[in-house]
Amino acid sequence: MSIRPAALMMLACVAVAGWFGSYVGAEPIKPAAARIDTPTRSSDVAAPLSVRFAGDSSDETPDFQKHVVPLLGRLGCNGRACHGSFQGRGGFQLSLFGYDFKADHTALLDEATGRVDVDDIDESLILAKPLDADLHEGGKRFDEGSWQHHVLRRWVETGAIYANDEPQTLNRLEVIPSEVRFTGEQETLSVKAIAHWQDGSSEEVTELCRFSSNDDSIAAINDEGLLAAGQTGDTHIVVYYDNAVVPVPVMRAVGPTPLSPSKYDHPIDQLVAQKLDKLGIQPSGICTDEEFIRRSSLDITGILPSADTVREFLDDASPNKREVLIDELLDSPGYAAWWATRLSDWTGNSEEQLNNALPIRNVASQLWYEWLRKRLAENVPYDELIEGIVTANNRQPGEDYRQFCESMTKACAPGGESEFAGRDGMPLYWARRNFQKPEERAIGFAYSFLGVRIECAQCHKHPFDQWSKDDFEQFSKLFTPIRVNANQVAPDGKATREELMATITDGKKLDNGALRKAVYEAARSGEIVPFGELLVNTRGLSDRAEKARARAKKKGTKVPPLNIPSGKILGQGEPLLLDTDPRIALMDWLRSPENPYFAKAIVNRVWSNYFGIGIVDPSDDMNLANPPSNAPLLDELAKQFIANDFDLRWLNRTIATSQTYQRSSATNATNVRDQRNFSRHVPRRLPAEVVYDSVVLATGSDKQAEQLRSELDDMAIADGKPRQQNKQDFALEVFGQSIRESNCDCDRSDSPSLLQSIYLRNDSDMYRRLADKDGWVNQACKSLGVAGPAQKVDPKQALVLRRALEQQKQLIAHIKLFANQPNQKRVKFAAQLRGEHDRLTKKFKQYKLPIPPLDDLMADPDSWKPLDANDQVNGPSTLTVDQLVEEAYLRTLSRFPDSDETQISVDFIKESEIPSNGLQSLLWALVNTKEFIISH
Repeated sequence: MSIRPAALMMLACVAVAGWFGSYVGAEPIKPAAARIDTPTRSSDVAAPLSVRFAGDSSDETPDFQKHVVPLLGRLGCNGRACHGSFQGRGGFQLSLFGYDFKADHTALLDEATGRVDVDDIDESLILAKPLDADLHEGGKRFDEGSWQHHVLRRWVETGAIYANDEPQTLNRLEVIPSEVRFTGEQETLSVKAIAHWQDGSSEEVTELCRFSSNDDSIAAINDEGLLAAGQTGDTHIVVYYDNAVVPVPVMRAVGPTPLSPSKYDHPIDQLVAQKLDKLGIQPSGICTDEEFIRRSSLDITGILPSADTVREFLDDASPNKREVLIDELLDSPGYAAWWATRLSDWTGNSEEQLNNALPIRNVASQLWYEWLRKRLAENVPYDELIEGIVTANNRQPGEDYRQFCESMTKACAPGGESEFAGRDGMPLYWARRNFQKPEERAIGFAYSFLGVRIECAQCHKHPFDQWSKDDFEQFSKLFTPIRVNANQVAPDGKATREELMATITDGKKLDNGALRKAVYEAARSGEIVPFGELLVNTRGLSDRAEKARARAKKKGTKVPPLNIPSGKILGQGEPLLLDTDPRIALMDWLRSPENPYFAKAIVNRVWSNYFGIGIVDPSDDMNLANPPSNAPLLDELAKQFIANDFDLRWLNRTIATSQTYQRSSATNATNVRDQRNFSRHVPRRLPAEVVYDSVVLATGSDKQAEQLRSELDDMAIADGKPRQQNKQDFALEVFGQSIRESNCDCDRSDSPSLLQSIYLRNDSDMYRRLADKDGWVNQACKSLGVAGPAQKVDPKQALVLRRALEQQKQLIAHIKLFANQPNQKRVKFAAQLRGEHDRLTKKFKQYKLPIPPLDDLMADPDSWKPLDANDQVNGPSTLTVDQLVEEAYLRTLSRFPDSDETQISVDFIKESEIPSNGLQSLLWALVNTKEFIISH
């Protein structure tokens, strides 16, 4: 069987080998005029240190936190390559980036290091080494008599003090300008930074800040804060000082900016247009109906639309048919199935990590998934859904331990997932093997529900955000009371557990392996088996401590300290005493309208599903140095999401009904390079599960595809099944399905690769599907009346048939010649024709093919259309080759073929050795196109 002809690849589609290349590229366009937004500088702002310490006569004492530590940072002393590294340098270590002021002060004044000597000031190594390139491994850092030298010397001279027990509070860092719009490539400007402290003081600290650019090709900034324009586009520069991280948008318009703002009715379109107007970018037009039905179906449900669904939508002339389709997709089972899979990714649903969470294996991930799917199908508000995870308890209200075990035993039985889905909470979230330490929970919790990566703060101050090591430690403490163990139960359930276990083991003492097998066998036979429970071990005051505090208060003496463990929510508010379940306070904080992350995190992730890139990208890295590409858009969507009671369908519908989402992927001169401002649809490879299911649906018969779409359980998008070593899992791995090792979005890959191309082109799974007796090719062959790929055709018989079909053409040609013969030759010629007809009739009868009587043919030779090798070999035809080509395009690309595509395909099928080979090649070629594998 040959299914890779070069001729067929002349179809308008592009083969897979090209779809892992770039989609963009163009020359920039000259920008129009731009402006710089610059706030007015207050007159009471202290001058920079370079002015105040220009000479050595200043009587001001530099502040350790405000001046000395930031200066050491600017000089590179506390960087990773110097004393800020984990092992230090030259026997001297500072905190990375200099945010542990107490530790740094202690290190500097340690006599063993010699860094500060208040008795012999100039012998202090903090002064001597940076002045001498030969003495200092880090090289010369400043000149003697420079303002930097004066600041550090003055600090040592005045006693090298750090008088504050706690770090001073920086209210805000004001960066001037707050937004930059360049007009030309050679433009430069100086960025200024002013620190505003809690005590009311303000000073310019530009020369103490660190600067970075998120895209040097658009805007480059040096150590002094000099900003230089590059190519057209937009990015952010970031200014760092103390615990402040301030992004500043910088843009250089691509084209002429409009004189008046663009007008749109949809709120998303309005906010997107505001940014595009600043950049002089003209958005692309609206996509076609063919593109929309495919795009929306795959994005909302993960399911390729059927050919009949596409026909019906394209034939519908209603002006609101797109809105109607969106509502139908959101109400369909596919929506809940696909988004339960996405939420499983974000919350870390992994059978591998849940291996010991339940006494019965290979069911936990399915229970987790079904719990999510039920709530999405019922459109439970997002905050309530997450509350069911965060504050989950094992038992239902009023349920005793035996009833709990009975319910869970039923849930773990085949087909019992709905029993678990109906329970209020989903405590499996806390039961993963890689989620047992408080630090792991803090990191995973931030990924799942905040879209924040805080793991850097586990060791040092977060380089791109405000989180300190202490913030991380305080946050981690909130998770210490949570205990999850397959063998632990609440006190009131211990006796029942022992009874259940004794029944299962028949009183015998079994090792772990034998015990697990016994429990499994008991559950399979319908016996109730014991389950572990999630416990929250809060610790309040003992009776003795409470009485001591009461006596002290009554006598007016010193009250003993509470001595209750506490933690803090990422630097928010007062510490939480761990004498009650901290998860309640965590959930209250999550759903609070003032929470800066919770609503934005899910809004950003949902947006990323529709556009292939988040408003913040990566979508789980919402840090101050990685600001949104369109902050007003993210703010407004999050605000309205909360106002609409965290309604996920409202969020999906709002995005999908916007022109921004429905834009074409066709580019214009201004938006050809835009990938972050949503001026066009950027083609992207479909997610792994969607790719695999699309292949299955495209190659399967109508009956098979209809069953998959209606039941969903066997589809990859309904991913609640443990990983198996089979063809499906191999394909999903190749296409980057989330491995769920952590809660990071980076566990999934949507990047194209050569291996994906090889799978679609040459994998045995693809060949099997194309030749499957239940596949579309075999169905198409039946409707064409020819032998399908699943039928064995004798090559000799095929050759005899082909020769017979050639003879029919000769017979028709001879009949047409008969009319022009002279009378004396007609009798002989007629006998010759009758002999040809008789011989051909015998051969056609062998293959059950019809042939008209000779007299009818003699009377009207054009009344019989000659059959060819593609016609009626296996029964009567119900469809033409043209119709099957149309069907193939609709079921794969969700559109009709154009005339050239139709002609190429029809000709190829008719020229194939056998029709099934041609149909297989056609379907193979369509599945191996860029148009099939990407969202367009």
